[in-house]
Amino acid sequence: MSTQTVSTAVAVQETGPGALVDQCRGDIELVMPSHMQKRVGAWIRTTQGLLRRDPKLLQAAQNDVGQFMSVLLDAARLGLEPGTEQYYLVPRWNKNKRCTEVTGVRGYQGEIELMYRAGAVSSVIVEVVYDQDRFEYRPGRDDRPLHEIDWDAEDRGALRLAYAYAVMKDGATSKVVVLNKGHIAKARAKSDAADKSWSPWNTDTEAMWLKTAAHRLTKWVPTSAEYIREQLRAHADVAAEQQPATPMAQLPQPLAGDADDEGPIDAEFVDEEA
Repeated sequence: MSTQTVSTAVAVQETGPGALVDQCRGDIELVMPSHMQKRVGAWIRTTQGLLRRDPKLLQAAQNDVGQFMSVLLDAARLGLEPGTEQYYLVPRWNKNKRCTEVTGVRGYQGEIELMYRAGAVSSVIVEVVYDQDRFEYRPGRDDRPLHEIDWDAEDRGALRLAYAYAVMKDGATSKVVVLNKGHIAKARAKSDAADKSWSPWNTDTEAMWLKTAAHRLTKWVPTSAEYIREQLRAHADVAAEQQPATPMAQLPQPLAGDADDEGPIDAEFVDEEA
């Protein structure tokens, strides 16, 4: 490789998406949940490693760096690891721009992580059922599904069902979500990239069945922001009852934009395609 070629390669590396991720470290750390901020360096290095290993992802990031950084900031805000089953980074064709761009797809492990982080559940169960498995669940009669697997079977058959439920901290069982092939097909149809070879629907089909079930469960199990917000309000109410009333003049005034209109809650408004 000539000196000129090496210099060009170094220049691209220093000014490309990978370098930009490092330059935006402060912004990434700022939006991360507090428990993730101590490992922001590892989070950034993981992302840079993904770009080095996947030329298609790198090209998509270079095509629209702004879109790429927007996706990364979304993953950081949720406290999820990009390029894993928590949060996929997918090069997707944008017909308007006539090029690929990076899109973020929350994986089933990401959905589960957000439920655990809320602090209301002790365990989350998300599984798929194959044709050769035994599965029984009757709402109103059964607290939880019965799922038996023949682990010696060389072929468990085709995917048949996906289900998800959570065991709450008080021992109660959440609503049990059971999805059949028809439910999965409807969820897949809402993805405009499901027929693409690089889509997780084709590269990791089982994971997308699991993701769809986990995603539906979030409607019945508290997610991170909404649960913590309610807990903080409850603690504030208790504290207010235990303390003498404070004159209005001594109360701190809210900052601009600090009103009750908080906008969408994290992980409450989520796409059905992922």
